Amino acid sequence: MPCRRRRDRGQVAIEYLGFVPILLLVGMAGIQIGAVAYAAEQAGTAARAGARAASLHQDAQAACAQAVSGGLTVSCGEGGGGAGSVTVTAEVDIPQIVPGWDLGKATKSATMPLDH
Repeated sequence: MPCRRRRDRGQVAIEYLGFVPILLLVGMAGIQIGAVAYAAEQAGTAARAGARAASLHQDAQAACAQAVSGGLTVSCGEGGGGAGSVTVTAEVDIPQIVPGWDLGKATKSATMPLDH
């Protein structure tokens, strides 16, 4: 039976400590990807709600703001959409989870026919 040297004890713990920051970064990147998907989904919901309100001659921005949950910041703008319809574009700020990753805004548009 070979004799172990005392200085090799604890080597695995040091290796784990070196690997922990990589695991944290990968986990935070996964959460960031989820935040991007969530912001895009909320932008689509806000655009549809804004277009629905605008087609009924109501305030599209208020409808957009009410449709977004989770403390996200949204801005909506009405566009042309052609004859007999209205288009609303919603922009939702993507939350920043990983420091230094500013991913900007998620943008979605929706078109609805005007209610006469």
